[in-house]
Amino acid sequence: MRHRFVYAAALALAIAVPGGSSAQQYPTRAVRLVVGFAAGGATDISARFLAQKLSETIGQQVVVDNRPGAGSTLASDLVARGTPDGYTLLFANATVAMPSLFARLSFDVRKDLVPVSLVGYGPLVLVVHPSLPVKSAKELIVLARRKPGMLNYGTAGVGSMTHLAMALLVSMTNMEMVHVPYKGSVPASIGVITGEGQLMFSSPAAVMSQIREGKLRALAVSGATRSAVLPEVPTLAEAGITGYDATSWYGMLAPAATPRPAISRLGDETVKALTARDLKERLLNQGIEPAKGGTEEFAAYLSLEITKWAKVIKAAGIPPQ
Repeated sequence: MRHRFVYAAALALAIAVPGGSSAQQYPTRAVRLVVGFAAGGATDISARFLAQKLSETIGQQVVVDNRPGAGSTLASDLVARGTPDGYTLLFANATVAMPSLFARLSFDVRKDLVPVSLVGYGPLVLVVHPSLPVKSAKELIVLARRKPGMLNYGTAGVGSMTHLAMALLVSMTNMEMVHVPYKGSVPASIGVITGEGQLMFSSPAAVMSQIREGKLRALAVSGATRSAVLPEVPTLAEAGITGYDATSWYGMLAPAATPRPAISRLGDETVKALTARDLKERLLNQGIEPAKGGTEEFAAYLSLEITKWAKVIKAAGIPPQ
């Protein structure tokens, strides 16, 4: 009788707390982490670092599935329309917060995807060719205003984060420069190094060696605070551009109807993983600063980012692709 009573009490508790059993059991099989970019890029590398760590902590394999194409919207659509069971997730970068870049989308990031956890921030660095007679962002702004249209800035392409970061800077400083889009950040950096262009925004990891060798000069970082990767380089806010923040970031999202216990478990485990020394070091070596805060913080941040970049894209006159 005693055993029957204990069993009945446990059964009653499981019924009284919806999702309690599933919260304890999840996950029971491998989790797929969909990445909308090709293998080897910053987003893919970050996803693989996190997947390896989560595989250790949740007791199930986290497998990265690269689905590049259409500015990462193919991957976002796949996850948004996927089974909302916690086993198909999206590892995205800041592009997911820029739906106004696209003429037609088959999903709504606000309605069809739910934030799980912010993973890290990737502040950009503003670099110039060493022949340019400027040593600070303030001097660059003065020069660009004095000689409108003289300077060319390279980007990784129309609508890329490096393009939008410069578009925001131009709009906040009333500079007039010529945009030279390249097919990727590597060709863009080569263009500046060879003098084809005079300046650009880049991820620190991509140009760190060129900065150290004197082939490029770092003027400022794009985040609201100094970068842990380039602590000696001031922010644009320190240069007097109050409120400037154009930070690339990486985060994990799930289909909107994914059970809350699964979202909570994944969010908690990600926050915990990002405090591990080995993961932090691996991310920092890629120029990515581990994030702090869980699901709710990411949701609020994503909403602000969508609003901000919609205004920048409209002000810059960037046509939907």
